[in-house]
Amino acid sequence: MEYNLADLFESVVDVVPDREALVYIDQPGTGAERRYGYAELDAAANRIAHHLVTAGLKPGEHLGLHLYNGVEYIQTVLGCLKARLVPVNVNYRYVEEELVYLYRDADLAALVFDAEFTERVAGAAPRSETLRHLVRVGTPPDGVPALDCLEFADAEAEGSAERGFGPRSADDQFIIYTGGTTGMPKGVMWRQEDLFFAGLGGGAPTGEPVRRPEELAERVAAGGSGITFFPTPPLMHGTSTLTAFIGFNFGQRVVLHRKYAPEEVLRTIERERVTSVSLVGDAMLRPLIDALNGPLKGTDLSSLFSVSSSGAIMSETVREQFTALAPNVMLLNNFGSSESGFNGTATDDSGPDRGFRLRVNARTQVVDPATCEPVAVGEPGRIAQRGHVPLGYYNDPEKTAETFFRRGDERWVLLGDMATVDEEGVVTVLGRGSQCINTGGEKVYPEEVEQALKAHPDVYDALVAGVPDPTWGNHVAAVVQLREGAGLLDLEAVQAHCRLRLAGYKIPRQLVIAPAIQRSPSGKADYRWARAVATADAEAPRSG
Repeated sequence: MEYNLADLFESVVDVVPDREALVYIDQPGTGAERRYGYAELDAAANRIAHHLVTAGLKPGEHLGLHLYNGVEYIQTVLGCLKARLVPVNVNYRYVEEELVYLYRDADLAALVFDAEFTERVAGAAPRSETLRHLVRVGTPPDGVPALDCLEFADAEAEGSAERGFGPRSADDQFIIYTGGTTGMPKGVMWRQEDLFFAGLGGGAPTGEPVRRPEELAERVAAGGSGITFFPTPPLMHGTSTLTAFIGFNFGQRVVLHRKYAPEEVLRTIERERVTSVSLVGDAMLRPLIDALNGPLKGTDLSSLFSVSSSGAIMSETVREQFTALAPNVMLLNNFGSSESGFNGTATDDSGPDRGFRLRVNARTQVVDPATCEPVAVGEPGRIAQRGHVPLGYYNDPEKTAETFFRRGDERWVLLGDMATVDEEGVVTVLGRGSQCINTGGEKVYPEEVEQALKAHPDVYDALVAGVPDPTWGNHVAAVVQLREGAGLLDLEAVQAHCRLRLAGYKIPRQLVIAPAIQRSPSGKADYRWARAVATADAEAPRSG
């Protein structure tokens, strides 16, 4: 047995076949839910895997998942792994042209998609030379043109519930496409063994990784049940899928909603006795706070042990608000990426005053991007990780050469995040180098300014971007969404607030009040949108 994700999952199934594995709530509050034990989920994955093999798909070929959260998503990912196909996540917000790019870039041979996306798929699929097998989940809306594809239920019915697959390998791949909010999406190619250790904690994210593959099931057999993981962002973002697999590696229960609905999330935590919730930053935590202060006041959160965020940080102000409502819940700002897996967790003193500070794992360092050698204490560099790292970007040798390197016998990945390190080894993240604003020769990282803005009582959400400026090269612009019922907020008030927390050159010189901040479905910042909004506002003619 090797560190192969399908082999590891099957080993867990064999020791806890009757334990509940997955609870899917399609329409919260209506009773529309589906529950699967480990053996039932394994059989469902076997069925779709056998169908895909019968349909002519070969080991190593790529299958896209263009789906909302659901049983079919988890079932298909597991089915791909069992059949040695490579699962590829597809952002369901993409329009036709973006889908054409991704289908082609990923060399998709097959696609499983939700019926709601039929029209977009029908436009994009014929333009992909490699895509030859389509499976649709559900019934398309009225008036949508017909598409030559197979119903998921029929595909599942065709396949055997038994295993009967050939040997697998730790070298089998898993591809995670990045979100593309700062450029075209890129497919990060992981060996499954590397992903198991870097993204899934080696079977124990908060403890000692397993030392051999068989140990995973041995630990599950020796332990008990009672833990429920609830990844609330879309599974199309790698973090949520990995969170689900962490739950399966523990032999515990995973709960899913089709879409994020804050009030229903709280009801599910109470009803299903959820212990661990994962989300993405303030964009997902703030609505929970609003619900707990309003219609869901008094919700029983006594089962909840932790709320973790990755992909965007929970600001100090929002963390304080949630802690006042749920004082016994641990809040974890985790740091990682599609290219590195998990790197570390923020310290308790992270915030506008001291910055976003991390205690990183032993595989993570801050290096000089020119030499890839560790930086001196206090010197800025880029975060890098060694050991279990991806093979590179699919179909992009140039970006692979820029990002992945070798030092001696070890493979490394150079991330886009700038940081410094102190005497104790604590890393302070400055921000993404690609988003850094150069204003008058000084560098400003948007995340730091955003933290300060979110500490203002009238600010609900904020993004910061650089706007071309004839004097400074670029100036700092704040795009802000106000809290409901907030009064007028002007630039002068924002600047006065920020001066208490930031150096003068970091203070916003422009303020745009937006009805809502645009983010990805998981809550990740859309800086291209923020820059466009701020630039348009700066160029707009002023009356008087």
